[in-house]
Amino acid sequence: MVPSDDFRAFIEKAKASGGAEMANCQPFIERLCRFLSLPEPDLATEHNHRNDYVYERRIEFKHPDGTTSPGRIDLYKRGHFILEAKQSAKRAKPAAAHQPGLFPEDMIQTKAGQAKRGTRTWDKVMIAAKKQAEDYARALPVDHGYPPFILVLDIGNVLEVYADFSGQGKNYAHFPDRQSYRLTMDDLLEMDIQKRLLAIWKDPQSLDPSRKSAVVTRDIADRLAKIARRLEGRYKPQDVAEFLMRCVFTMFAEDVKLLPEDSFKNLLGDLVKRPRDFVPALEDLWEKMDKGGYDRGLGATIKRFNGALFRNATALPLEADDINEIWIAAKRDWQDVEPSIFGTLVEQALVSRERSQLGAHFTPRSYVERLVIPTIIEPLRADWDAVSALINDLLEEGKKVEALRAAKTFHRQLCSVRVLDPACGTGNFLYVALELMKRLEGEVLETIASLGGRPDRYNEYPEEVKGRASRVLLKADGVFTVDPHQFYGLELNPRAATIADLVLWIGYLKWQIKTGGTDAVKEPVLDA
Repeated sequence: MVPSDDFRAFIEKAKASGGAEMANCQPFIERLCRFLSLPEPDLATEHNHRNDYVYERRIEFKHPDGTTSPGRIDLYKRGHFILEAKQSAKRAKPAAAHQPGLFPEDMIQTKAGQAKRGTRTWDKVMIAAKKQAEDYARALPVDHGYPPFILVLDIGNVLEVYADFSGQGKNYAHFPDRQSYRLTMDDLLEMDIQKRLLAIWKDPQSLDPSRKSAVVTRDIADRLAKIARRLEGRYKPQDVAEFLMRCVFTMFAEDVKLLPEDSFKNLLGDLVKRPRDFVPALEDLWEKMDKGGYDRGLGATIKRFNGALFRNATALPLEADDINEIWIAAKRDWQDVEPSIFGTLVEQALVSRERSQLGAHFTPRSYVERLVIPTIIEPLRADWDAVSALINDLLEEGKKVEALRAAKTFHRQLCSVRVLDPACGTGNFLYVALELMKRLEGEVLETIASLGGRPDRYNEYPEEVKGRASRVLLKADGVFTVDPHQFYGLELNPRAATIADLVLWIGYLKWQIKTGGTDAVKEPVLDA
């Protein structure tokens, strides 16, 4: 739907508004709901337990000493979101305030807003608003649960979107990612953004990435299971697992543009017609992926992937029907594949006695987070909150150099944290830990950049400092970064260990590409 002239006019009026949050919040939301066909808030009743979608929803904060204090949520929709509103200033100080005798009384009575947009003070106000919304979420009645979304609205400026689909309310992160969580008023005119807001208002769980990835991944795993059945009797399970993992990574690499677009799909489609060429064609491709260089089959120059995965470039012979199954799997959107799901499904596809229960023992992402967040992320975030408070104090004292040093010191410490799963299976828990630590690292790097700095480089520190950090990858240009070398697993099953290694690498590369594009991936793409 093309935005109407009336909607565009409303957006322009919103952008021109300023200062008065209490006056502007409810009219802005009501008109936005009207224009985007979102359900409008209800009138509140005297029975608070019925106030499931209202402005100024009352809650009670419970304190450790047994006392309580009241609070009010700017806009609450049960099971959907908490919205906290602010209104920033467009200028540093009210116009004409310094010449009161020359202007009418109304012109002198100005309200500048809580902070000037684009300043560090404004950043602090927005961060504080998110924390306030998180506090409201924790204060909700137990039977309400934690809403999946937190919305922070700076009226007439931006709408920030955070999500936590785990149901724990402990890790509200940028949604859908750090690049596009902050919506400007002009963004609200875009069709995709309007669909996203409609889902938040009507069906928030439909935006849970794990739902889509679970469907895609299960379909792919079913197809690979068919191939595994036919190969298991003729080849060692370890060889079958490694062959399938090479196929899996090649499909992933193509969809994230680490290989030329549609090159592997086209090759597979051609090989369905001439299955005798399948083994030499794939082995030639994988040898090129190991070392880098021009590949005749694809007619393109291939990046150097290296790592342990393609050191053995062996392909197993397949019939035309099996090649067709891989071809169909390759045509799915591999950017939607959830690595933590994939590992478990493929591992079970390779174990005969569990094949009838394919997927039955997969641990849902929300369950994994219930362990990973309190044991790993909460302590790290508490440390980062303390450092952030120190940084703010130092900045208020005019000590920018010391503030930057504190941020960079924490980043180096984060890059030296090591995580061990003593029974890692196919790496589900390690992958989720990696992803959540990368999210936290993104916040730290954003702070470092806002202070005019950059991440430390590995070669800038003496050997004793390097020894305490994880081995930083040469392909990352020697920059300290959270990477797969910080994550360890113990596992007796060699097939599972092979899959766990790949799960971590796919997860890491997905994050690098998501936050920095394919240019963020340096050669060699993988590391042993």
